[in-house]
Amino acid sequence: MSKHGRILVAMSGGVDSSVAAVMLHEQGYEVIGLTMKTWDYASSGINSKETGCCSLDSINDARTLAVNYGFPHYILDIRDEFGDFVIDNFVNEYVAGRTPNPCVLCNTHIKWNALLKRANKLDCEFIATGHYANIRKHDNDRYVISKGKDENKDQSYVLWGVSQENLARTKFPLGSFAKSEIRQMALDMGQAELANKSESYEICFVPDNDYRAFLKHRLPELENEVKGGDFVLTDGTKVGTHQGYPFYTIGQRRGLNIALGHPMFVTQILPESNTVVLGTQDELQKMSARVRGLNLIKYASITQPLEVITKIRYKDAGALSYIYQQNDLMHVNFHHSVSGIAPGQSAVFYEGNDLLGGGFLI
Repeated sequence: MSKHGRILVAMSGGVDSSVAAVMLHEQGYEVIGLTMKTWDYASSGINSKETGCCSLDSINDARTLAVNYGFPHYILDIRDEFGDFVIDNFVNEYVAGRTPNPCVLCNTHIKWNALLKRANKLDCEFIATGHYANIRKHDNDRYVISKGKDENKDQSYVLWGVSQENLARTKFPLGSFAKSEIRQMALDMGQAELANKSESYEICFVPDNDYRAFLKHRLPELENEVKGGDFVLTDGTKVGTHQGYPFYTIGQRRGLNIALGHPMFVTQILPESNTVVLGTQDELQKMSARVRGLNLIKYASITQPLEVITKIRYKDAGALSYIYQQNDLMHVNFHHSVSGIAPGQSAVFYEGNDLLGGGFLI
């Protein structure tokens, strides 16, 4: 009988999840490793070398580590569920003129559910991942996510959608460590190749981060349908012709092929008329936002205006703001203007280091 019980660890084959699994193993948990196959380029018809968590090399790395430390390892094929939900949403959001957040959706609706379903079958009390975040039970009996020690690696932003029920069974072993410490642990384990593995910041199913090529492959008819729309200014003046509204994002400056004598940015996308609105940096600035699809973590509801830090993108430093909830929407009023609010992206709220919750920008 193990010291702490049985725990299912999501293992991608990377240094973070590998060290997390070994750490829990050495703490006395009965570890079972699980690698989820979410995507492969071969079946998609995309001619690109597989990299990241779904490649055969990564799966083999995870399995080899498990064998070396004497704990079981399984592979779970969730390509159908992943494709039906995450990829379809990704494509549909761009077609709707929004900018999707696939990692949030995958965590919320696919990975956690797949992990817990398999954990139940294997009689595992807990699941664990290699995310840089912390989790604790608050005084109000709710499970709270807080930022990881390493501000540069903190991944709490992509975890706002995880439910209380799922958080109750989740552990983040790396939350109190810096990335450099994890790499050193891998070296100390004799895993030099693992310690020096490069990190991928790409969306796992979009090779080379070229989402435009991915959209064209998924919807080959799309390009002809949307090509040749208008670039217009805020007042409606036409200033050029674009390649199709789904291939642009709010805040984009490069690749517009528009020369107006000063920098111009995408400020609005209008799919109904296949129009992309351009404006100045000042016209990108907003003082407020609305957020739908809420999942609150620290508190069950926010009934009074509350001063928080709101992050509107993963690497955003965050901005002081007041938020208040009205039915299914969160209203955000920023203390100072913020740039590049993109519908479809996540707005995530923090009280100090604690994650209050989040939702999708409208």
